[in-house]
Amino acid sequence: MKKKVLLLGAAGNLGKELTPRLEPYYELRKAEFMPQLPKGMISVDVRQYDQVLEAARGMDAILNLAVVRMDPILSFQVSTRGAWHVMKAAAELGIKKVLHTGPETSRPHSHDFEIEPGTSGGIDNYYAVSKLMADDICKIYAQTYGINTICYLFRGFRDDPTEPVPDQCEPEFCVVWTDLMHACRLALDIESVPDYFQKFYVMSYDAQGRYDMRRVKQIMGFEPVKRWGDYYKRIF
Repeated sequence: MKKKVLLLGAAGNLGKELTPRLEPYYELRKAEFMPQLPKGMISVDVRQYDQVLEAARGMDAILNLAVVRMDPILSFQVSTRGAWHVMKAAAELGIKKVLHTGPETSRPHSHDFEIEPGTSGGIDNYYAVSKLMADDICKIYAQTYGINTICYLFRGFRDDPTEPVPDQCEPEFCVVWTDLMHACRLALDIESVPDYFQKFYVMSYDAQGRYDMRRVKQIMGFEPVKRWGDYYKRIF
């Protein structure tokens, strides 16, 4: 029997790529909030707790991709308050698995290597701050109510390379769609994570060694599904 997953933000930049890739493996309840909903989606405004609660009924897990980046008011209402509503609904309904997403916030540490997930400093981007607050809310709810909650941190997304990429080095911090789908499946299927809450970087290229992926490999078992860096090897 397929696991039932509420996918919030199903028509967003991430959702529209992940939804068709995850549908073969899960019974998705696809939710979005926009004037004209794509076929097969339900309307859920994550700013409204009652809507999140009703959408989450009967689900085994929640995948929260809902996000607003540019508006200073909506970014708080969607990213921070929305995350609170997700965790509150999970606690009320007894849902024990939540996958949350957010931005990599380590850019002020541009001179460092082996940067660990969640490291931050000098962040003045309101969207990033709203997501950091959401992470704290998720952690408190996860540890209080025993909800296994995983937070994946990203910077950029790319299509899977299919042929050699000339005159370029491997991207520093990005994930290809196949790897992202793989990481999401690992998060939705893993039985538990230490302390009920874990943050992980997820990327397809780590040859530069600047960001520490040891924990996502050890705890989640994540490895890129292919050696994507081979597409960037230069031939002389």
